[in-house]
Amino acid sequence: MQGRFWEYHDTLFANQGALAIADLKRYAGELSLDQAAFDNCLDSGETASLVQQDLAEAERYGISSTPTLFINGRMVAGALPYETFAELISDELARVR
Repeated sequence: MQGRFWEYHDTLFANQGALAIADLKRYAGELSLDQAAFDNCLDSGETASLVQQDLAEAERYGISSTPTLFINGRMVAGALPYETFAELISDELARVR
């Protein structure tokens, strides 16, 4: 992302209600990215199939939101407190002992 990944990431995160193609391009311009290169990359659809593969895999696992992770095969969805993860991990460790 032209060396500005985290800046762009933070902009998208702060503007989750406005993620249309025109918005994505506007944010790139606001961050002074190479607009022509950004637009070409986005418009080319070059990585669209990779995104579709990821979405299909997530669907196969029943994932419909982020964050979602698996602890020893147990799906954990949502931003949960540390204590919840510690308990799940302890439970899983106890099962394998």
